[in-house]
Amino acid sequence: EVQLVESGGGLVQAGGSLRLSCAASGFTFDDYAIGWFRQAPGKEREGVSCISGRYSVTDYAESVKGRFTISRDNAKNAVYLQMSSLKPEDTAVYYCALEFGAGLGSLVPRSSYYWGQGTQVTVSS
Repeated sequence: EVQLVESGGGLVQAGGSLRLSCAASGFTFDDYAIGWFRQAPGKEREGVSCISGRYSVTDYAESVKGRFTISRDNAKNAVYLQMSSLKPEDTAVYYCALEFGAGLGSLVPRSSYYWGQGTQVTVSS
């Protein structure tokens, strides 16, 4: 059974940092891209960053480039999102996703993905 569990969210002041973690199980971890997505109240889910399986090719949404860094540890079946210089507009529930069928990764959410339960990130001004 595929399982993805996010952790590391919380309340932080603008300009601060947080590190999100995604622990994965139930599949061959290094065969698949993993993505981070977020959804703010009243808005659609949007892609934040993704990382491919074996070669860790990365991609970022324009809104987070230079501030967020995605990484993965295939030995630990984990993916991380280091978030710095946080802004109030980064406030959202953050989800990690097994990007089944997405090749090197995608910032577009798809119905074929497996999702974690999400972790809340709140950035105060």
